[in-house]
Formats: sequence, structure tokens, C-alpha cells
Amino acid sequence: MLLMERVADMPVLDKYNRILDALKTLLEKKELNSISVSEIAQTAGIAKGSIYYYFSSKDAIIEALVERSYASSIDTARHLAKQTDIPSFTRMALIFQTCRNSSAAFLGQKDVAENVNMQEKAMLHQKYLRYIITELKPVLTEIIQQAIETGEISFDQPAALAEIVLLVLTVKLDNTLIPSSQEEIEETISGLISLLGKATKHPEGSLNFLTLPAF
Repeated sequence: MLLMERVADMPVLDKYNRILDALKTLLEKKELNSISVSEIAQTAGIAKGSIYYYFSSKDAIIEALVERSYASSIDTARHLAKQTDIPSFTRMALIFQTCRNSSAAFLGQKDVAENVNMQEKAMLHQKYLRYIITELKPVLTEIIQQAIETGEISFDQPAALAEIVLLVLTVKLDNTLIPSSQEEIEETISGLISLLGKATKHPEGSLNFLTLPAF
């Protein structure tokens, strides 16, 4: 559960966000492994001891920054899951695009990209992937279950299908854990869409709109 969900009064939430803003600012100037909790506190304009009221470690601050960066995308995904008047696969495509745009916006910032080395960037991406898969699996499962009930999808394991789709899409489109050429990415996504179409008994080519531009 997000710490933000447990914070009620605005002064406390303000400090919480100042800590996250401070880390984000420091990432524009320094490598992640050289940033200390003391520097984060100084940049945020609060006492170092105060940080531990909100976070147990620097790693916890990083994870919270990841979560905050995706908060809007996850909310959008949950909202879309309820829009049963929109075709299931259209909702899925919208969710994928929204979250990928959010990831690109955060990790693709010029200053951050220049100051975060490859190992640190991979670590940040791993946190993004874990968070996205964890948060979106129940959302996609709900969408698939709705589609099964209406006959739009013919499949008897909605949670498994949601996880398979998320694992393939996030890992391949993120393209940091297993670096691939554009051609290899397109081939993998095309294969996933083909299998998805067969598993859900959709006509060949009818799900090609799920193919999204890579980063």
C-alpha cells in the first residue's frame, strides 16, 4: 500500500512529496549511488531524522517515487476497467499506452538520463516493471473476466492471461532487461498478439491494433 494512502493531513503529505521531489532533483545532477539520505533531507529542507518517519531507507524513497510517477496511470487503468461500454482489448491498449508514456516521461528526462548509469537505470526499470505488473494484473484480470462473461473472450484463466500479457509487453517494450533490436521487439509482440488471438478465438489480424510504438 502506498504511504500516500495512509497520510491524511496536508502538512505531512507536503513533506512526503518534498522528499520525493528532492530525490528527483538530485537525480538530475548526480548518480543514484552517490546520493545520500542526508542530501535528500537537505535538498528537501527537512531534518534527516524526519525522513525516517516516512521512509525506512533510500531504496524505499526510490520505490515511492516510482509509485508516485505511476499513480495517475494506475488510476486511469482502474477507471478504464469499469468502462464496460468500451471493448476489452481497446481498454487494454489504452492502459498499456498510458503506462508506457508515464515510464518514458520519468526515465527519459534528459538530465536524469545523462546522470544515471546503466546499472542504476536497470534497477529503476526493474522497480517500474515490478510495480506495473503487480498493480495492473488485477485490473487486466477484471477486464478479461468481464470479456469472458460477455463472450468477447473465450478463455478460462483470466489471471494467468493477464500476467502473461503484462510480462511480455513490459519486458520487451521497456527494452532494458533484455535489450533487443526494433525488429526483435516487433517480432515478439507480433507473436504475442497472434497467440492472444488464437487463445481468445479472435480472427487473425483483428488484434493487430494492440501493437504499440516502441520507446
